[in-house]
Amino acid sequence: MLRRTDTDFLWRALSLAGRGEGHTRPNPPVGAVVVKGGKIVGEGWHRRCGGDHAEVAAIKNAAKRGEAVKGGTIYVTLEPCSKPGRVGACTDAIAAAGISKVVYAVPDPNPVNRGRAKRVLAKHGIECVRPCLANTDPVEWDACGGMKSLLVSANRLIAPFAKHVTTGMPFVTVKLAMSLDGKICDDSGNAKWISSAESRKCTGRLRECVDAIMVGAETVRRDDPSLLSHRRRNDDLIRVVISKSGRLPKTAQVFTDAAPNTTLVYRDARAALEDLGRRGVMHVLCEGGLNLARSLVEEGLVDRWLRITSPVVIGSKPLSEATWFSLVGSGFSDPFAGDCEAEYDLRKV
Repeated sequence: MLRRTDTDFLWRALSLAGRGEGHTRPNPPVGAVVVKGGKIVGEGWHRRCGGDHAEVAAIKNAAKRGEAVKGGTIYVTLEPCSKPGRVGACTDAIAAAGISKVVYAVPDPNPVNRGRAKRVLAKHGIECVRPCLANTDPVEWDACGGMKSLLVSANRLIAPFAKHVTTGMPFVTVKLAMSLDGKICDDSGNAKWISSAESRKCTGRLRECVDAIMVGAETVRRDDPSLLSHRRRNDDLIRVVISKSGRLPKTAQVFTDAAPNTTLVYRDARAALEDLGRRGVMHVLCEGGLNLARSLVEEGLVDRWLRITSPVVIGSKPLSEATWFSLVGSGFSDPFAGDCEAEYDLRKV
């Protein structure tokens, strides 16, 4: 039987952390596992603000299983909080449980708190380390799915919280589906459907993991979208419409459906993001239209761009008569429809 490593336990904690995405604002999504004798005896994640943090949830889970955590190691995706907030400090809970070691993937992005957990836990005789500072096996570090990949994934998970806690602004992802000739709709404004069903499922999953969905007024007028996640209901999701005139159809789904999700209307995208930041919103997904996306980029408000390119040339034809091409090559998210998905992070200069 293969020995499980720090990498294995942190990957498990990271998979748990992802379950909280879109539900924890203004707190970050965090996962934790408690390990003793080489096996996981407790695990948990932060489900929502005001609830147990991941470390406490993992310790409670171990107790529920009838497992002892004293002398064990807790693996956490983010440096444990060391100051009481809505709930007690995680460092206090770790010390009270008798855990002897903490291994975390990402330091607290708040410069006021970064590194404080190590100092607090040291007073209790508890070791607190990051894997990149330990003697990590070089093979494990560089291997596919190894520590290097894990730390990249953990930092990506925490990126919206990191931006919000340091700037007060949400992390913005822009997603656009377009044709090979760079069009997001035909000349009549019809965009259903440039992307494939599989790509639309991917977008639906993305909606489950963000705090707010933003679109322009014309998208609401033309497409009447629900802007809700389709696979797994997310009642914490906020719907945002940018309309300079404020004139929107009162019968639009975002105003009339039975969903409890809030719909907010703003006249300006920057003002919208500033207000959403004050509301604790960490991650905004902008799904259209093109003018809104361009304005966000021009104002330096976009952090990530997700482009889905469909193998079709629309030109001046209606979308139903556009020219479709066959898939030749690799890197396509849907080998049957041929959509190509590319993701770009803002280059930090």
